[in-house]
Amino acid sequence: MEKWDNNNAWFLVLPVFIIVAFSAIIPLMTVVNYSVQDIFGPGERIFVGSEWFKETLANRRLHEALWRQFLFSGLVLLIEMPLGVMIALAMPKRGWGVSFSLVTLALPLLIPWNVIGTIWLIFTRPDIGLFGFIINSMGIAFDHTASPLDAWITLMLMEVWHWTPLVVLLAYAGLRAIPEVYYQAAKIDGASAWATFRYIQLPKMRGVLTIALLLRFMDSFLIYAEPFVLTGGGPGNSTTFLSIYLVKLAVGQFDLGPAAAFSIIYFLIVLALCFVFYQVLQNVGKGERV
Repeated sequence: MEKWDNNNAWFLVLPVFIIVAFSAIIPLMTVVNYSVQDIFGPGERIFVGSEWFKETLANRRLHEALWRQFLFSGLVLLIEMPLGVMIALAMPKRGWGVSFSLVTLALPLLIPWNVIGTIWLIFTRPDIGLFGFIINSMGIAFDHTASPLDAWITLMLMEVWHWTPLVVLLAYAGLRAIPEVYYQAAKIDGASAWATFRYIQLPKMRGVLTIALLLRFMDSFLIYAEPFVLTGGGPGNSTTFLSIYLVKLAVGQFDLGPAAAFSIIYFLIVLALCFVFYQVLQNVGKGERV
């Protein structure tokens, strides 16, 4: 009887699963259909097979955008993950400071992505932006619309400011879930702050940090609105990431066949990398005992 009750729970989830699957499969099948055809207009198309996939994989601009995307996501993870953990460790554990810190940290997460790009576009402009004006008044020529390096610095500052709070909130939740008895045992054993972090806090946070890393990787690898508003993919193509390149291909050039093939490749890359990340993180520290 208990087994039957457990199986009944699946019937409650089944309608939602069917709706989500239906809403996901229809667009995916449409993209797959476009990826094997050359579309000239309404009702005018010919079957080309895997031609668009071969052309896309050999595209030099795609390779450049892919490496820029890897660089951006790698820098995001290298900065936000350690920074988020450090801020979570420094946050108060009780009192009014907890609520104040959590609300303050959550503010950037409430701002729409396109508004984030607009805020930083104005904030870093050398003529009217506070940040741009201060930097240039110090004798440093800073202009993210003209210098690729300045554009990357601005993008990284914007991304770290916007999404590090997510890592902080997840890490803080993991820290608060650690029973006090572990800290008491560490204090009795005379463990240092580093030893407490290495052997108690970090292993206990592994689950939430795995979630944080996967979320941040997926979001940074699929980023579009913020860099599009801030730089438009420029100067030149220095900040043209995969998503921006895809939109230019599909909307700007109206090459629906190559864009569909590219979107499928894009999807498979993200799926494969997330799977690798998850497997690696699940295996790290598997044999540790606290």
